[in-house]
Amino acid sequence: MPHTSALLGFALVCLGLVLTPGPNMIYLISRSITQGPAAGIVSLGGVALGFVFYMLCAAFGITALLLAIPFAYDALRFAGAGYMLWLAWQAVKPGGRSPFQVKKLAIDSPRKLFAMGLVTNLLNPKIAMLYLALLPQFIDPAAGSVLTQSVVLGAIQIAISVSVNAMIALGAGSIALFLASRPSWMLVQRWLMGTVLAGLAVRMAVEARKV
Repeated sequence: MPHTSALLGFALVCLGLVLTPGPNMIYLISRSITQGPAAGIVSLGGVALGFVFYMLCAAFGITALLLAIPFAYDALRFAGAGYMLWLAWQAVKPGGRSPFQVKKLAIDSPRKLFAMGLVTNLLNPKIAMLYLALLPQFIDPAAGSVLTQSVVLGAIQIAISVSVNAMIALGAGSIALFLASRPSWMLVQRWLMGTVLAGLAVRMAVEARKV
């Protein structure tokens, strides 16, 4: 088992990461607002499965293999960057809407909601980088099985991410109503979100592959 200090340190880092706006948060918010909190929770199930996938890949060393293959990593990286740029454009385009702004969309089935949550998470290469570059820093080979420590730390990350995102999904409607009654806040939120997403997308696209 990892040391208590390692567990607490990793938990704090994960909390900071999940509170940073990204594709997962935006998808869950938009889905909760357009189809209700229950749809957001179903979508969150798909996102959680994506976390489990990356956790197991990291634990068994598959993520390292993925990053060792330039074309595989670059395909994932550019797909994620393109998706984030698309989200940024949706936020700032003329007549665009904030992720918190209520809008009507086609009602998707629970299966599609779950699948889209999974795809949204799998297309985010930052999650792979989280498990490859960050998680190993909290593992101490002298403390026991590296596999066990990887799974325990991954479970902590999943628990924190799912808990925080669940609260965001459930509260998305209230936040949307608050912003709708304050148009200036909505405009600032749209451009702030779009700028952050565009910046992350550009950085993701141009950063060097880590080995």
